[in-house]
Amino acid sequence: MSQVQGRCETRFEAVRAAFEENFRERDELGAAVAVTVDGETVVDLWGGWADSARTRAWERDTLVNVWSTTKGPTALCAHILADRGLLDLDAPVATYWPEFAAAGKESVLVRHLLSHRAGLAGLREPHSLEQSLDWELTTKRLAATEPWWEPGTASGYHAFTYGFLVGEVVRRVSGLLPGAFLEREVTGPLGIDFTIGLPEKEAGRAAELVHPPAASSSEQAAIFSQLTPVALAALANPLLGAAEANTAAWRAAEMPAANGHGTARAVAALYGIFAGRGSYGSQRVLSAEAAERVREGQGACRDLVLGAGFESETEIGLGLWLSGPGRSYGPNPRAVGHDGFGGSCGLADPETGVSLGYVMNRMGPHIADDPRKMALVDALYTAL
Repeated sequence: MSQVQGRCETRFEAVRAAFEENFRERDELGAAVAVTVDGETVVDLWGGWADSARTRAWERDTLVNVWSTTKGPTALCAHILADRGLLDLDAPVATYWPEFAAAGKESVLVRHLLSHRAGLAGLREPHSLEQSLDWELTTKRLAATEPWWEPGTASGYHAFTYGFLVGEVVRRVSGLLPGAFLEREVTGPLGIDFTIGLPEKEAGRAAELVHPPAASSSEQAAIFSQLTPVALAALANPLLGAAEANTAAWRAAEMPAANGHGTARAVAALYGIFAGRGSYGSQRVLSAEAAERVREGQGACRDLVLGAGFESETEIGLGLWLSGPGRSYGPNPRAVGHDGFGGSCGLADPETGVSLGYVMNRMGPHIADDPRKMALVDALYTAL
């Protein structure tokens, strides 16, 4: 591996040690980790390779697709609008998106979208990647879709549909898709190196995603045989992986649930807004009340899509997952965060004022709580 570079305050040397161990013991290829405390960056490390051929070193400004870690910034867009009185989280979605009232969804609330409780974890009809790149087609189909379960009664991870559902509400209220809204209101003013999608001019900075080793045919068959129809719709309609995410078409699209591109420093900064109770350093983005709202648990349950991947019930707030008894985001059960497919993570802990961003390009096989991520989270709290 190439040498780990960057800076790390002495107090957080445990994080550096865990990061280096990820390369030695956990098959890391290229990655970065950043930690902020009260908006100040105390860890900013990177290392390894930006491509599978190991011809490009991972640099300070290397960007990478972070999959569902994008959902935190997308939720932030909705909370900004709610904080300004432009969006009521307890209003029916159809208030802002009238077509959404079809197929018995007239009582689905905006909070149900944010907390994966809308019953729209996946489309019922086959939906290809090419069709998914079409915002108008995808949102039209979602508006017409019948929920898989009674909205509001349970969570079922909206792996791919989340970005279109929350994103269309953001668009209806603000006139902007989430990527443009985030840039105008947050990343542009704060100088945060994160975009939903990737501008063509930045392609040279992008790391190549590397898919984990493929399971055998028998293993794949066993996995899919255990999935319920709604889980199949959420996770395999369409079926996506590293190959699709490395394409120019994917990078050019608006996928607010899955194609955010950024550095670990940028992820830590965005989640740091929630850790800072609405502020990032001296910059206020949300009121303290609005920032706290993201942690409003909507009820612990066995998630209808991801339930088999967790030992106990989990709980989602209004956009982020609560750490809970599983300690996914550290020992504070009220800390929040979001994992991305393959291993990336954003974490926010308002009680300590700490945020963490972890990004990588060699994707792991875990649904959540990748061992590399957990090693970094554990090291962070050891330091604290």
